[in-house]
Amino acid sequence: MPRVSIGPLIERFLLYLAAERRLSPNYRQSIRRSLTRFGLWCDERGLSPAAVTPGCITEYRLGLRRDGLADSSCRVAVVHLRLFFRYLAQRHQIASDPAALMRAGRTPQLIPETLSPEVVQKLLESIDPRDVPYGARDRAMLEMLYGSGLRVSELVNLRAEQVDWDEGFLRVVGKGSKTRLVPLGEVAAQALRRYLDSARGKLRRDGVKAEVLFLSRRGTRLTRERVRQIIVSRARAAGISEHVFPHILRHSFATHLLENGADLRVIQDMLGHANLATTQVYTHVEQKRLQQLHRQFHPRGRHHEEGPQP
Repeated sequence: MPRVSIGPLIERFLLYLAAERRLSPNYRQSIRRSLTRFGLWCDERGLSPAAVTPGCITEYRLGLRRDGLADSSCRVAVVHLRLFFRYLAQRHQIASDPAALMRAGRTPQLIPETLSPEVVQKLLESIDPRDVPYGARDRAMLEMLYGSGLRVSELVNLRAEQVDWDEGFLRVVGKGSKTRLVPLGEVAAQALRRYLDSARGKLRRDGVKAEVLFLSRRGTRLTRERVRQIIVSRARAAGISEHVFPHILRHSFATHLLENGADLRVIQDMLGHANLATTQVYTHVEQKRLQQLHRQFHPRGRHHEEGPQP
């Protein structure tokens, strides 16, 4: 019986994730990279999917760690393998699921990085919207990332019909093609209107059809990587020493709302989180801030160099 190659099965699995599970293109791409790496590992050893054993997966996981992959990346790789082999077993492509008893391990809850309101203000105000077209475009993008808490993928795919100017809302298509309404604040709306009126037309190119709001210098849709480069460059030009990246504006959006008294479930809706537990990570940011304030200002919140007080 000829050996079945793992590559075509990976492609079928990805089609299944798109058609039946309706997973986002970004997540499917992550799974593709992960399984392609595993497929190459199997090909080097002459392993078909049916020949993969629990021991093989353990060996592969240990190899990832030896190659310097972070623990979190190793856990993600195991999750992808479990999904893939469960799919193969359910469709009788393999006799038994070698990953059924594998555990990805608990992912530690990391406190998201944020910027202070002062640093965000410094970053935004360093971009002159009168600098057409790029200053107007970049100011509008950053105002919306921070003012509405958008993911970069949501920003670069935003279209004109998703903006409700009268009500001051964005109709955002997020993960899993789920739609949510997000407030468009006055400052962000003003920056967006300025960009559309003065700059977007200068970025359009003859023969290039682009229906999204934010355009590149070639008149095409911006990539997520290009937005990251723009933000890094703008932060450096503003003299900001903190590590600035696109998602930190989303983290800052949620944290600043929480610090100013917004309800956690409202923040959950605006971020588009399916589970409240995902949003609750921002409460740890607020708790950390309160602990720092207590240590800084309360007489008993810090150790005194001169020893205990009488």
